Amino acid sequence: MRKLFFIFTFLFFGLAVQAQNYQLHSVYIYSFIRYVQWPGGDTSSDFIIGVLGDSPLIPYLQKMAEVKKAGNRTIIIKKFDSVSEVTDSEIIFMSKESGNQLEGLLSRLNGKNTMIITEKEGMGKEGSNINFVIRNGKLAFELNRAAMDRADLKVSTELSRLAIII
Repeated sequence: MRKLFFIFTFLFFGLAVQAQNYQLHSVYIYSFIRYVQWPGGDTSSDFIIGVLGDSPLIPYLQKMAEVKKAGNRTIIIKKFDSVSEVTDSEIIFMSKESGNQLEGLLSRLNGKNTMIITEKEGMGKEGSNINFVIRNGKLAFELNRAAMDRADLKVSTELSRLAIII
């Protein structure tokens, strides 16, 4: 019985930590919006954050979008089940499960000013703009300067100082 209690406690703690992590992901993503400059300066349309695949991040992004704006733009969250469904977005977040579709997404978004955010080890080096990683037990992010340049996104020095540059 005691062993069962410890197993359930461990599982509950693990799920609580994961939920906190995804809440922190949404805070980071909002910071990225504030500290990255997209070309063109179109302030009349909505700011679209797409999520490729199923992710526990979606409800946190939706809560954030209800109360925050990207400058004066309304933030809209869209879910895409496959790369072929992806439409124009300022940000695409790829869930861990969809990480194997990065190459296809990069091809589909070639020449677009879209920031691709991933959460799987190695994805930053494979071409995502930002990749969430765990370092020393804490959430951190890698920033791929070449990918940012390719998407013509300007990163503030404040954000660069917080990132693991690759």
